[in-house]
Amino acid sequence: MPGAQSDPYAWFNDAKFGMFLHWGIYSLLGRGEQVMFREHLVPSEYRKLAEQFTVPNFDAHEWARMARDAGMRYMVLTAKHHDGYCLFDSPGWDFCAPRTAPGRDLIAEYVVGCRAAGLRVGIYYSLQDWAFPIMFEGREADPAAFERLIEKVHADVRALCSNYGKIDLMWFDGRWPLNDEWRPLEIDDIIRELQPEAMITGDRLHGRPPQFTDNPYYRGERPGYIGSSERRIAAPDVDVPWEVCDINQHRWWGWVKWDGHYKTPAELVYLLAESLGQGANLLLNFGPRGDGGFPDQALPQLAGLGRFCERNAEAIYGSTGANGLFEHLAFGDMTQKGDTLYLWVKYWQGADFHFAGVANEILGARVLGRDDIDVHIDRAGDQVWLRGLPELPPDPDCTVIALDLDGPPRGCEWGRYRLHGHCPDPSVWLNWIRS
Repeated sequence: MPGAQSDPYAWFNDAKFGMFLHWGIYSLLGRGEQVMFREHLVPSEYRKLAEQFTVPNFDAHEWARMARDAGMRYMVLTAKHHDGYCLFDSPGWDFCAPRTAPGRDLIAEYVVGCRAAGLRVGIYYSLQDWAFPIMFEGREADPAAFERLIEKVHADVRALCSNYGKIDLMWFDGRWPLNDEWRPLEIDDIIRELQPEAMITGDRLHGRPPQFTDNPYYRGERPGYIGSSERRIAAPDVDVPWEVCDINQHRWWGWVKWDGHYKTPAELVYLLAESLGQGANLLLNFGPRGDGGFPDQALPQLAGLGRFCERNAEAIYGSTGANGLFEHLAFGDMTQKGDTLYLWVKYWQGADFHFAGVANEILGARVLGRDDIDVHIDRAGDQVWLRGLPELPPDPDCTVIALDLDGPPRGCEWGRYRLHGHCPDPSVWLNWIRS
């Protein structure tokens, strides 16, 4: 595991890239993680899948190795999705892995696998639970049954935070339709009592503004929250570290047997570039098959990501987003670290590469992963030409060029003005147009 830090939450911003895993008895059907609800399956018949879920090819160490080799620094696994089936030993609950076909605690194995690979441990837990009809009927229909649902959720969170050693991230889902009836402040208290250094997906447990900003735990009185953006890159409304969660295939998070559109490694690199450029982490989802093995289509994706991350680690880990430095990013995205600005060049320009907007003096330019390329710099004001580059992109997925600067990256005055936004000094535009 990474060494201790003075800020126990700093690891999240440094890690930048994680693996999300949606896996449960729904994976046996190969029609997505919400197949029970969306296809109106008979619940009593659906529950029988738990006795077929023998997971002969589940190997937590292999999962973690694949994530690590693909450049990921943390993992998040669905301990319970909306269908109510638990991969862990849920207190007093038979619809779980130790008391059905697996006969063992799969979350325990997952945690051991993560630690052995040096990855941070994240656990996903859905508050929603379709095994409880009262969740749909509401408290008024049977207050005692409703309270049993809430108490089960709290007991599950306590078990997840008690039985596996240090947990680095508690990732929640399914807050709707009950919202604050889950008593999220009490759930927060349980986590902080048992896992004081665990990060929490605050918007998914406590809700989004204005509700979230009224929460005493979120107003800075307790640290360790992150925001999340699902299948789109949109920063949260509040100033917390955040991540984008997205999928490696077309539509669903759980395995879909007949989904023929798995994103190419280049598409996934582009997603990583934009997420990091906007200041987020990327939590990239993979849906294992019901037997516990990874789909064959995922293997070249992981291999491609691994090759890219190994070559370009300097621009990824510990970086911060730099897309806001200036607007005119016709070439791709940017990250920064210290006095270095990294250009993630999706759209190669050939032997001469041009861009504009950096105010700093550029001390040198390097193509990451290619020590044999001698880059020459020409400059006129904010216009920069990098010359001596190959005619074809060194990395066909995305080439990263590092600019070593005379200080932390700064955008020039022109670069800070937005074409479709506020321009505090129109003379800048007029001088450009008249030039």
